[in-house]
Amino acid sequence: MARSLLRHLAVVAALALALSGCVSGSPAGGDDPKQQSTDAYSGDVEWWTINLQKNYGPDIQKWIDAYQKEHPKVSIKWVDVPGADINTKLLAALASGKVPDVVNFTSATTGLFAGSMADLSSLFSQDDIAAYLPNLAEPLVVDGKRIAIPWYNGGTSLSFYNKDLLAKAGFDPAKPPKTYDEALALAKTYHDATGKSATNFMSYSSVVQANGIPLLSEDGKKAAFNTPATLALLERFKPLFSSGAIAPGSLSENPRDLPQSLENKLIAFNPAAVSSSLLNVQKNAPAVYSSIVVGPPVVGADGKFYMPGQQVMGIPAKSDNQAAAAAWLKYVAAPEQQLALCKLVPIYPSSVKALADPFFTDITGATPADQARKILVDTFKSSVDASMGSGNDDQLRQLFDDQVRAYMSGTKTAQQALDAAEKAWNDTLAKGK
Repeated sequence: MARSLLRHLAVVAALALALSGCVSGSPAGGDDPKQQSTDAYSGDVEWWTINLQKNYGPDIQKWIDAYQKEHPKVSIKWVDVPGADINTKLLAALASGKVPDVVNFTSATTGLFAGSMADLSSLFSQDDIAAYLPNLAEPLVVDGKRIAIPWYNGGTSLSFYNKDLLAKAGFDPAKPPKTYDEALALAKTYHDATGKSATNFMSYSSVVQANGIPLLSEDGKKAAFNTPATLALLERFKPLFSSGAIAPGSLSENPRDLPQSLENKLIAFNPAAVSSSLLNVQKNAPAVYSSIVVGPPVVGADGKFYMPGQQVMGIPAKSDNQAAAAAWLKYVAAPEQQLALCKLVPIYPSSVKALADPFFTDITGATPADQARKILVDTFKSSVDASMGSGNDDQLRQLFDDQVRAYMSGTKTAQQALDAAEKAWNDTLAKGK
């Protein structure tokens, strides 16, 4: 949801410097921390979310009303923050010491906020944590400290194939590509048969990562992708792009507005698409939608399904009402509330119990949307959060992808592009530490 680092980098950097001078758990200015309340069901709890109030305000307000009725000594103050503003607003709050008690942020920004969050291990029991899928909960432990719990997410990627167009390439709807190699082979076969572009699939950072190549060093301080394996991967895509099998518009910076799309039938398949993009096909091109076959995303060398990121919630260390904050967090992220939210919007829960509900397990329809939901559920438990936790994930990915564009367009060699991306990452990481 949030891509604010690209638009607010200068502000973020300034606030990060201010924040680094504050000791986590102490108000700005060096005063002693306020006395913690030990009453889980009294006091004011300020709760920040991202982009929920406009479309789901009345539904979520019912949760707040029910909770306050059950616990009349608690007051929940709900603050909904635009996605573009959450990072700068939270950094400013942390630097000032006037923090929310529970805050929603993304797993991609844990590098920014990990040091300023309370350790939830003292507020959540092992049984509490076991209620969440381990593959979603475990990445939220940073330096031995549980900085957040998972909330909801958009699932893994999916692959979409226009079976009518791909019939000319001998495509078997029952056997869609499973790997990068198979997807690239299908692109070549389709282009050879029709002279048309097959896909927008491109060797951007997400594709490199899903091929089992680490993007960052283990300590998160340096780029780790400048390897022969990455070089070979980029060079494997180049002939297909140069021939037109991979669409020329795949170098566009806005993945939501590519000139060649499934909707306008200027490509025939997307082997690793954001799952929600199927809604655009259904809305804008009903005839194409009826011809779509859905499959799992193709995988790279490590065979894992990658999730672009997840929405998480934490408690700032400077909150002076952590007991009440934890009680509210447990309630709002409980299976019942997660399931209710998933029924309002096509998202997926982090709760083991919610994912086991018939809403997710008893999917019998045959439409592309039904196929998509069933496949997402099937891949969900083995998915991996692709977030790097750098605090600058969005910016770093753009720096890498820009160099891929330079290579594909012919202004740099593959090695020059990787060298430039590595330097840009290391410079950015050095400034952010």
